[in-house]
Amino acid sequence: MQMLAARMYGYREPLRIEEVPVPEPGPGEILLKVAATGMCRSDYQLLDGYFKGPFPVEFPYIPGHEVTGRVAGLGSGVPKTLAYSEGDMVVVNPSWGDGTCRQCREGNEQLCSGNGRWVGFGPPGGFAEYMAVEYRHAIPVSEDAAKAPELLAPMTDAGMTPYRGMRKLRDAGKLGPGRTVAVTGIGGLGSYAVQYAKLLGAGAIVVALARTDSKLGVAKENGADHGINVKDKSTEAIQRELERLTGRRTIDAILDCVGSEASVSMGFDLLGPEGALAAVGLMSHRVEHRQFPFVGMELSYLGSFWGNHLDLVEVLSLAEAGLIKHNVTKVSLQDINENLEALGRGEIVGRQVIVFE
Repeated sequence: MQMLAARMYGYREPLRIEEVPVPEPGPGEILLKVAATGMCRSDYQLLDGYFKGPFPVEFPYIPGHEVTGRVAGLGSGVPKTLAYSEGDMVVVNPSWGDGTCRQCREGNEQLCSGNGRWVGFGPPGGFAEYMAVEYRHAIPVSEDAAKAPELLAPMTDAGMTPYRGMRKLRDAGKLGPGRTVAVTGIGGLGSYAVQYAKLLGAGAIVVALARTDSKLGVAKENGADHGINVKDKSTEAIQRELERLTGRRTIDAILDCVGSEASVSMGFDLLGPEGALAAVGLMSHRVEHRQFPFVGMELSYLGSFWGNHLDLVEVLSLAEAGLIKHNVTKVSLQDINENLEALGRGEIVGRQVIVFE
C-alpha cells in the first residue's frame, strides 16, 4: 500500500511530495493513520540545517513532530490490554527515551541521556498519511476531542512546551499577586503561553512582548492584560511603556518563546531583582547578557525543553475542559513548502496544521 509523504532530500532544499510505501509497524509499535500534523518553526530549522549537529537524519527523511491520528494496525509484541484499539484517536508524545537513564526514570524522556529519539528529528514523522509509533507514546483521547484533530496535534509541542516553561517559573516562586510575568514572541508557542501565564500566574499581571500589532492582538484575545510592540524600541522606551501600563518598570518573570540574541538580551535588561527568564525558543545558536546585573540582582536563567508525558496529559486535559483557546489554521500537505518558508520569516500567527482527514 502506498501513501503520500513530504520528504527531505537535503538541507536548504524544498520537501518533495511523493508516493512511498506505508511503513510496517515494528515490534512494540502501532501504525497510525495520521489525522493532523502541526507545522513548527523547528521544522523549518531542521530543513535549514539548525539541528544538523544534534539531530542528524538520513535522507530521504519525513519530518513532522506534532502528530495525532487513528490507530490503523498493531505490530508484534503490542499488549492487547491497551487503553485504545484500532480506530481510536491518539496523540503522539514525540519524545521517545530509552527508558533506562536517570532522566527517563524520572519521567523526563525528552531529556534522555542514553539513546533517546525524537519523532520528526530521527524516527520518521507526521508529514505523511501514515507513520509508525511506539505504542507507549500514544495517548488516547475522547471521541469528542477526536472530532477536531487539528486542535490536538499542536498540543504536543506548541501547547506543551510553554506549559512546562511557565510551570518552571511558577515552581521557582516567580509568579503570584503583585508580580508581572511577560511572554516574548507571540507565535505558535506564545499564543498558548499567555494563557498559561493566566492559568498558573495566581493573579500576576500578564504582558505580551511582540514585534507586530497583529500578534499582540492575539495575545490580548488569549488573556494578556497588556501588550507592547517592542520593534525598534530601546530598553528605556519599553520600560516607560511598562511603567505606564503596570506601574512598574521591571518584570519578575519572562517566558521567552523566541530564543534570539536580541530577545534574551532584552529580557534580562527588563528583569527586576530576583527575576527569572525561562527560555523555550531556539532561534539563535548563542545568546549574551551582562554579568554584573545577572549576579548583582540574583537573576535566574532557566532552560526548558519540550515536555514530558505528564505535561502533555495535563495540557490535553486543560484543552478538553475548555480552558485553552486555539489559534489554528488548517492547511494542505501540498502547500507545505510555502508555509514552512512563511514560518521561517515569522509571518505565521498561531499554528498552521496539516489536516489529512
